Amino acid sequence: MYSKIVLIKGAGDLASGTAHRLYQAGMKVVMIEQEKPTLVRRTVSFAQAALDGQMQVEGITARRVDSPEETLKFLDRGEIPLLINPKLKYLSWLPFEVLVEGTVSKRNTGVTMKSAPVVVALGPGYCAGRDVHAVVETSRGHNLGKVIYRGEAIPNTGIPGNIGGYTVERLLRSPAEGVFETNCSIGDHVQEGDEVARVDGISIKAGISGIVRGLLYPGLTVFPGMKVGDIDPRAQRDYCFTISDKARSVAGGVLEAVLCLTCGVQKNRYAYAAKALD
Repeated sequence: MYSKIVLIKGAGDLASGTAHRLYQAGMKVVMIEQEKPTLVRRTVSFAQAALDGQMQVEGITARRVDSPEETLKFLDRGEIPLLINPKLKYLSWLPFEVLVEGTVSKRNTGVTMKSAPVVVALGPGYCAGRDVHAVVETSRGHNLGKVIYRGEAIPNTGIPGNIGGYTVERLLRSPAEGVFETNCSIGDHVQEGDEVARVDGISIKAGISGIVRGLLYPGLTVFPGMKVGDIDPRAQRDYCFTISDKARSVAGGVLEAVLCLTCGVQKNRYAYAAKALD
């Protein structure tokens, strides 16, 4: 049984899908988040534990912890501890072997190959073999979930993936700076033109008909253009509360990378290839 600790920076929907897969594979997982996560896929993100104290995703529980003692206690209880420590400071007490950069910030946030014995990053912003040991492709399409051991993921286009024939139309963005407010809930059905939320008294309306798949936590301060929600045109309510196909694909890539790199398989492949060229 795999017993080493995997530390995941970020606890949004892709990071949470990854944590779920690694946990199911027998790994011990610890997650890192900020005090007030600005995520919209809250019903499938362990980051919600930062606000509510605990969060369950498909039968697995994450619990906010505030000390090393609590972290080790809940690891032993078979739960996922979630630490509020976005800058990864003062973690010498936690013997993690793998670090997954799961914030999907689409830029280098300072994580390097020196951050852990094995470092895996999700999406663009990192070069495998230079910045980290492996990168997992997060762009929807043929290569989604592919593990890259040399090179980079597809650059960020700024255009969200196509779901049900829609891309930018399905997103809800803040029209101004202010406090986010909503009377809707994730899982609600809406029609094109319906008001879903408000910021500083300005209405945010659905650009398409469908189901509210993601929605920012009410009361958070937002800025103009910030993503605050997501409408799913497929209108399948179950999709709002289960790990997405994208998250599962990315998680599979991370599992491959972790097993490959911690077992030395990739290192041996490089050595074999070099010998074959001699």
